[in-house]
Amino acid sequence: MAPSDAATIPHTVTEQLRATIDAAGITENVDLVARILATGIGLGIDPADRLDLKIASAALTEMRAAFQLFAPYEDVPKATIFGSARTLPDHAMYRQAAEVAAALAGRGWMVVTGAGPGIMQAAAEGAGPQNSLGVSIRLPFEEKPNAVVGSGARNVAMKYFFTRKLMLVKESRGFVCVPGGFGTLDEMFELLTLQQTGKADPTPIVLLDAPGGTFWSGLQRFVDEQLLPTGVISEGDFDRVLITDSVAAAVDELTGFYRNYDSLRWVGRRLVLRLKAEPTDAEVEALNARFGDLLAEGAIERREPLRVEREDDDQLELPRLVLRLNQFRVGELHRLIRALNQLESAPAA
Repeated sequence: MAPSDAATIPHTVTEQLRATIDAAGITENVDLVARILATGIGLGIDPADRLDLKIASAALTEMRAAFQLFAPYEDVPKATIFGSARTLPDHAMYRQAAEVAAALAGRGWMVVTGAGPGIMQAAAEGAGPQNSLGVSIRLPFEEKPNAVVGSGARNVAMKYFFTRKLMLVKESRGFVCVPGGFGTLDEMFELLTLQQTGKADPTPIVLLDAPGGTFWSGLQRFVDEQLLPTGVISEGDFDRVLITDSVAAAVDELTGFYRNYDSLRWVGRRLVLRLKAEPTDAEVEALNARFGDLLAEGAIERREPLRVEREDDDQLELPRLVLRLNQFRVGELHRLIRALNQLESAPAA
């Protein structure tokens, strides 16, 4: 239990919480479950007003429902497709969204959407009901889940945008943004912020336009003409994004990001990159020469699983590279990952 919780909750109550956890048969992550319960008791002690309690209660309830929805598909790669609810079925962008979703489903991916009309429905239609998951929002004027995920078995409804956005981002290994309004732009910029600051693992982001469209190229001009010259972003911050009007290029970008790179884990200050194929000595030497400026100290090294990884039985079968990344350069990690995918030792595309 967190020290701040323990300091405000009577010892007898904490003992009762532990007893309740035991009675419920909970044996894993007991410390975290106890912290959640203690936080709820703490909110009552504070005391929080009723609105605060309603927000906290609804958020936790919605997150639990979303975790349950996604849990059976934990090992299936997923891509979230963002776009406007106002896009009509006869629009070229509707067809693009359906085609990119269908292509991803054909490569064994599932598609996650906001479960509404427009682009969200197009993506769900393209992927098909067996490959679609929805996280809808309850609004006074819209929007009911679309027919593809509306049965409820593949959709969870949220009251708050922040819990919905959490689940749309947390569960996916890639993202496609198609032209949309304030909501789509908000989601796209949050993705970029999470990547730039290292608050989310590196993932591929595609800005997909209609054939011959200029929506996202206009954003590129704004970045080049307004953001970069004023220094509010760094050179290369926008390089992690692919702007394209090609469905094939979009799908290749998402799936190709995991050609050799599998996942990462922080162990203290050390970053562990898990790969599908072990690099050669010469390749590791070349990576150090090319990306040494990203390191806080030391070198990129091939290593056996670290002790904490062995204790957790965490992807022990995969080869890995270990490095001490300069935390101020975490937003550039995608460059190293893309280089790993291009190694000669990497699996065939």
